[in-house]
Order: sequence, then structure tokens, then C-alpha cells
Amino acid sequence: MRFFRSLLIIVAAILIAGTAFAEESSSTSYRMFDSTFSPGGYSTSTGFTLSGAISQFAQGTSTSNLFAAFGGFLYFPFVTTPALSATPGNAQVGLTWTSADASTGWAVGGYSVGQSTAPGGSYAYSDVGNVLASTRTGLTNGTTYYFIVRVLDALGSTIATSTEVSSTPVAPAGGGGGGGGGGGGGGGGTYSATGVIFSGRAYPLSRISILKDAQLAVTTIAGPDSKFKATLGNLSPGNYSFSVYGEDLNKIRSNSFTFPVYITSGVITEVGGIFIAPTISVDKSQVKKGDDIAIFGQTTNAGEVTIQVNSDEPRFARVISDPNGVYLYNFDTSPLEYGDHSTKSKAAVANEISSYSAAAAFAVGDTNIFAVPKAKTSVKGDSNGDGRVNLVDFSIVAYWYNRSGPPKNVDINGDGKVSLVDFSIMAYNWTG
Repeated sequence: MRFFRSLLIIVAAILIAGTAFAEESSSTSYRMFDSTFSPGGYSTSTGFTLSGAISQFAQGTSTSNLFAAFGGFLYFPFVTTPALSATPGNAQVGLTWTSADASTGWAVGGYSVGQSTAPGGSYAYSDVGNVLASTRTGLTNGTTYYFIVRVLDALGSTIATSTEVSSTPVAPAGGGGGGGGGGGGGGGGTYSATGVIFSGRAYPLSRISILKDAQLAVTTIAGPDSKFKATLGNLSPGNYSFSVYGEDLNKIRSNSFTFPVYITSGVITEVGGIFIAPTISVDKSQVKKGDDIAIFGQTTNAGEVTIQVNSDEPRFARVISDPNGVYLYNFDTSPLEYGDHSTKSKAAVANEISSYSAAAAFAVGDTNIFAVPKAKTSVKGDSNGDGRVNLVDFSIVAYWYNRSGPPKNVDINGDGKVSLVDFSIMAYNWTG
């Protein structure tokens, strides 16, 4: 019996000593096998040997000359930077921003608003939750405030930051108690004209088109540095859906950058941080397995372009665009399976990250077939002219539902109104 008790004590001691948590324990006398580190923090050790599968490394921070880690494919955690709009009011500024898109290891858990009275900060931050709007109150009229929005992950860590926008709250003209609605019209007062200022990045010297409720409202040309700024004035108060797209050197349109804005009478709303997605093309519609396929397009100048090739195991590559924003990568197709594939790209510069481009399709086979430029064709239900029918078009058509005088590109069946028939046609031609 005494021997049995002693044996139990020994076994218990072994079991207790055998349980070790990477983020809690340290030892110079054990070896750890088949352990998974999570959450991948930062650690060093000269006293143990690590063997087995390793996952969830902090990107770009793990080094070792003692072991090799093979993660299966390159991970590029991805999150877009939101575009931020600011609308001034009486002792307040209304902020709205576009939703950040995160993938490949990141997820959006919420947002934090930074506020300062000096450009570039320092900022006072407040978490606002997983929402896309916040009204900053208690401000001083006549003082310019500067705002940014941080994108937070599920643990509250910052994974992306918008560009800065500014706004100056002002008191309404007249100042008489409360003054409901009326006023409008001609009275300049201390307010500016009603309108929107758009700013962001596209491609060097490219044409930028801005659509208001699916109708072309204004065009502008980006500078040699890829930046653009455009003002759209004389707007009536209300809700609008704006879309912005660019055209590259080959007249290929980018994906549309679409967002809703509420226009307040007598004030200028500033929308900043727009980053037009790259364009993308391939030189072959079918590539012989083992040969290179050229993946190219245009984006901001000196941008870091991440190219994703979709297959059973996604492949990634990075390349820097030239001073004209042109990028080119010759991708070795040896690792790809036979069959259909696609590729897309995104760009990053100065802590700004674009959304992904449209996808370019190609196939891997036994012969090379060079791509033939496609003539532009219209797709029924494509309200914003980006060659696809998706939620962006749905939101534009929905705006005109049961309203008079819809534009031709919104009135899909041409009967002078937007009804369920138009939505049915759109659903039939849906591309996503």
C-alpha cells in the first residue's frame, strides 16, 4: 500500500511537471514537443528545444538560427485603411468612415477616434465600438480640429490608421433661439456653401471620376504624386451615395470606391483618405505550367504592391511600383495546379492601404495562349459602370426606388421608374 501511494505521488509529479504554458513558464531542464504557441507573443530562450508545428507568429518578427519554420505559404495580414469624412456643426463635428476590410489573420474588432487641435497630433483617443460614425461634441466654434480613426483588432490593438481630416465647428447664422429648419437659402452667415471636398490617392496623372447617385458629377486629374482633390458644391441637404474610380494608362477602370454621405445645409463636408485600388491585367489567358505569367497594372507611385494568386494554396508576391505607378511581376507558375486561377493586387504607401483590385483570371495548361484585350461591354444592372453587378449597384438602385426621374443607368428596364422588376433583372445578372 505504501508502495502504491509512493507510485501515485511520483506519477502526479511527472504529470504536473509535464504541463507547461509557453507564455507562463520557464525552465532550463525540460524539452517541449508538439506545442502550439498562442497568442504568438515575443519570447527568447537558450534553455529549451522547440519541436513540432509552429503557428501564429507575429508577422516579420520571429527569427532563429536553430530551427526552420515552414508555414505552408506566405502570410500577408491585410486590412484596408478607412476613408474618413468630417461634417462641422454647432460646437460639434460629425465623423463617418468606411468599413475596414481585414483578412489573412486579422479581424476588425472596433474603431477608435483620435482628436487634436494641431495637425499631426498628439491625439486624444476614445474607443467608439464597432460602428462607422461618431459625433464629437463639446468643441469650440471657430477652432479647427484634426481627426483620425484607428482600426482595432479583437484584442484592442491598432492594425490600421486613416489619414487625417480637419473640420471647424461654427455657430449657425442668426443665433436666435433654436430656429427650426427655415433659414436655408440665401443667408451666407458664418457657414460656407453646401458641398463636399474629396481627397485621396489614385495613379499619377490619371483621370478621377466622381459619381453622385450613379450620375457623373465631376472629374479631376491626379497629380504626379498620385494625389487628387476635388470639390462638389451647390448640393441640396440630404443623403447621397458617392462613387470614385480612376482610369489607368490603358483606360482600364479601377474598382469603384463607394460610400454614403449625409450633406448638411450650409457646411462643407470633407472626405479624405480615399485610396483607389490598383488595376490589374495578365499577359496570358492560359499559361504553360512552369512558364512565367506577367501580372501588371497601375497604382500610386512608389507603392508596395502585394499580388495574390488564388489556387489550392494561395501564393503571394510583392513588388514596388515605378514613378509612373506601373508595376510588373513575372510569376513562376511551377507551383500552381492545372486549371483555372485568378490574381488580384492591393497597394500600400505611407501607412495607407488600398482595397483589393478586381480579379484577373487565367488558366494553367500545356500551352501558352496570350491574352487579347477585351472590348468594353455593358452589363445590365451595372449602375456605376465598373463592369460588375454587386451591392454597390444595389445601393444605388435602391436610392431611386419609387423616386421620380431615375437616370437611364439606374432604370434597368427603361420604364421610367425603379421597381421590383429592376431588382429582378439585377439579381439575374449578379456578378458579386
